[in-house]
Amino acid sequence: MARPIRIQFSGAMYHLMSRGDRLEPIFRVDEDRELFIKTLGEACGKAGWEVHAYCLMTNHFHLVIETPQPTLVSGMKWMLGTYTQRFNARHRERGHLFAGRYKSLLVDESDDFYLRVVCNYVHLNPVRAGLVKKEERLESYRWSSYPEYLKTPRKRPSWIRVDRLLGDLGNEDSAPGRRQYAKFLEERRQEECPEEMELVRKVRRGWRLGGDDFLERLETRIRSVGRKAKRGAHLAEEVKETMAAKAERIIAEELKWKKMDEVTLGTLRKMDPFKVKTARRLRGETTMTMAWIAERLHAGTAGTLAVALHQENDK
Repeated sequence: MARPIRIQFSGAMYHLMSRGDRLEPIFRVDEDRELFIKTLGEACGKAGWEVHAYCLMTNHFHLVIETPQPTLVSGMKWMLGTYTQRFNARHRERGHLFAGRYKSLLVDESDDFYLRVVCNYVHLNPVRAGLVKKEERLESYRWSSYPEYLKTPRKRPSWIRVDRLLGDLGNEDSAPGRRQYAKFLEERRQEECPEEMELVRKVRRGWRLGGDDFLERLETRIRSVGRKAKRGAHLAEEVKETMAAKAERIIAEELKWKKMDEVTLGTLRKMDPFKVKTARRLRGETTMTMAWIAERLHAGTAGTLAVALHQENDK
């Protein structure tokens, strides 16, 4: 059976979902959920994602993201791998946490109606699962982005973007606008829109959600970057180029700040503080591997550099 297509381009929007291996829990306690949200925030910083909605259940999660740069694959690889490592370390376990490949649904970014459909689907998941009682308000479920929508911008993570969804409903990110959105979703909780429910089937089973010409526009985008839409392929090289370019920009900024050139960089000892500092920034802001960073900075082996970063964090 062919693997699902992975399509990436600047400005793409996705509904993502991943389940635990053998349907086992990926969140056992609240600390796991907090750890996942922290990891998600770090992934947003590295890959430049903007999160429109998320919801953490017991054995799976839902995520709606926008990618200003084509970084879906590299960002998801880092996020799922990092959370798995952290989860296993907390629970003293080994092996896979997630079951196979994550599901990705491309959402038509040209019409915010489709964004509303997937965000409603995600935010109402706890209701469908019976995790929110009839007498409880939807925001009582802590582990979704919906309670964040009701907070002021200052109290909300910077990587959560609410303006497009609120704007589609004719609201602003203001106290009245947030109250109106809460009223809207509580009403939708009682009786979901038939038009949206028809599209929810595509959210659950399809690989794209959009207007009648969405597929044609996707094909045009793929052709424009000189790739063939081969089943089971994704635009990996473009992703690598995007993240590598970001990494090179960071290195150039650090060199400029230090008034140093590439030649001088090569003459520094392998674990020079400048190299360790730059490596830490690259690890924090990109998804480049330790091996790539070590080679690029002339910093010895990946293992030696990893030890140096760990020791620096312990200081």
